[in-house]
Amino acid sequence: MSNKILWADDEIDLLKPHVIFLESKGYVIETVNSGDDALDKIDEQHFDLVLLDENMPGLSGLETLDRIKSKHPFIPIVMITKSEEESIMEGAIGGKIADYLIKPVNPNQILLSLKKNLESKRLVSEKATTSYQREFRQISMQLQDRMNYEEWVEFYQKLVHWELELENSDEESMLEIFEMQKKEANQLFSRFIANNYSFWLNGVEEAPVMSHTLMQKKIAPSLGNQPVMLFVIDNLRYDQWRILRSALSDLYTVEKEEVYYSILPTATQYARNALFAGLMPTEIQKKYPQWWKNDQDEGGKNLYENELLTANLKRLGKDVKHSYTKITNLEKGKKLVDNFSNLLQNKLNVVVYNFVDMLSHARTDMEVIRELADDESAYRSLTLSWFEHSPLFDLFKLAAENKMRVLVTTDHGMIKVNDPIKVVGDRNTNANLRYKQGKNLNYKASEVFEVRNPRDCFLPQQNMSSSFIFAKEDSFFVYPNNYNHYVKFYNNTFQHGGISLEEVLIPYVELKAK
Repeated sequence: MSNKILWADDEIDLLKPHVIFLESKGYVIETVNSGDDALDKIDEQHFDLVLLDENMPGLSGLETLDRIKSKHPFIPIVMITKSEEESIMEGAIGGKIADYLIKPVNPNQILLSLKKNLESKRLVSEKATTSYQREFRQISMQLQDRMNYEEWVEFYQKLVHWELELENSDEESMLEIFEMQKKEANQLFSRFIANNYSFWLNGVEEAPVMSHTLMQKKIAPSLGNQPVMLFVIDNLRYDQWRILRSALSDLYTVEKEEVYYSILPTATQYARNALFAGLMPTEIQKKYPQWWKNDQDEGGKNLYENELLTANLKRLGKDVKHSYTKITNLEKGKKLVDNFSNLLQNKLNVVVYNFVDMLSHARTDMEVIRELADDESAYRSLTLSWFEHSPLFDLFKLAAENKMRVLVTTDHGMIKVNDPIKVVGDRNTNANLRYKQGKNLNYKASEVFEVRNPRDCFLPQQNMSSSFIFAKEDSFFVYPNNYNHYVKFYNNTFQHGGISLEEVLIPYVELKAK
């Protein structure tokens, strides 16, 4: 179907060659000589875009623009003018024009503006699809290589790039091919983690930056004379960060954007305690038994993050004045915004924001959230919408206004699960769907990453026969009792605790205020 264009210009007869050129490109062009005629035409017919001369007798271009927008706010309007006065440009931009062209214009300039405003979605989709088709073979070949931990990070960043590029594509078949490629990548990454994880922790092989070394290797070196804000956004995946980054682009430049490795389990009580403590779980349990709780223990498992952070900073020689705030609801977020000036005297301010984690759990439990975030793209969109209207965004704005250095990270990611695996354990086995800790666990060894001796991976061991198992890729654990009910309830929900690219490879970012 051809796009229909209205062109309003008091010298429209002189522009006949331009009209013929655009019609040869498939556009349907209606012409008028004044703003009043343009308004009458728009009331009578539907137009996909308006080309509007700024300097016409009677109603000026800006006056016509205002009247069109008041009745038809979504029609793109391209202003065409001889004037280069800044006030006219600002008035047109304030009137939400789609483009601004200076006379004399050549036909290709106008064609470019039409394509940009009317066909950009299709053209971007086609470009992304074509580019991914060219890249597909290279990605497939890279998956056959034996990648090290740095190469896996680069590979995952590339995957996320293509996922975001393709999410608006109309080519369903290409999205299916990408999902198959990501699934293969997760299979190989799970194998990579299983083969190397304990070697990293025990110093047999060089290790990447992980939860328990992030503070030492990245955050502590960033502490200096300038106040630092550290935002730990619970459960934030790298692809979600990439979406939030766009909302922050007017406030900050990205000085450093890296990906580090969460420890196992990719669960808050393990990964976030390790992040603040600078220690693995068994090391925390041994050094600070009063601050550690196991899965089976009563009470909160992350109640001593500030104490662990303070002790860690002291060990690192960074015994600086700092604050720690955990935000678990809207009111707490608003309160911190209101009292932001109190943070300016500290060298380090840590804000733990729990909303993304709560959103993933709400999506599991509430049907309305499932419908709002039916797929990965919708879930990212929902996260961005929340962020742009949250106290967290207000805190970023205040930090930018006060020229604070800002660090952003998380404790672990999450993955959408759809492959149920049966597992049997006693009543003391923990309830997490992506990892199990207990004795006498019954499962198929080929379906999990098993850690028979938890201390090999610096994990607490409740008794001599206790072990850990971790779900790989997009699987989740279900007990045989009432199996079908729980499969239906948890299928296609976002979970964490196991091994996947999305859970393990997580963002660490350093921002500088503009």
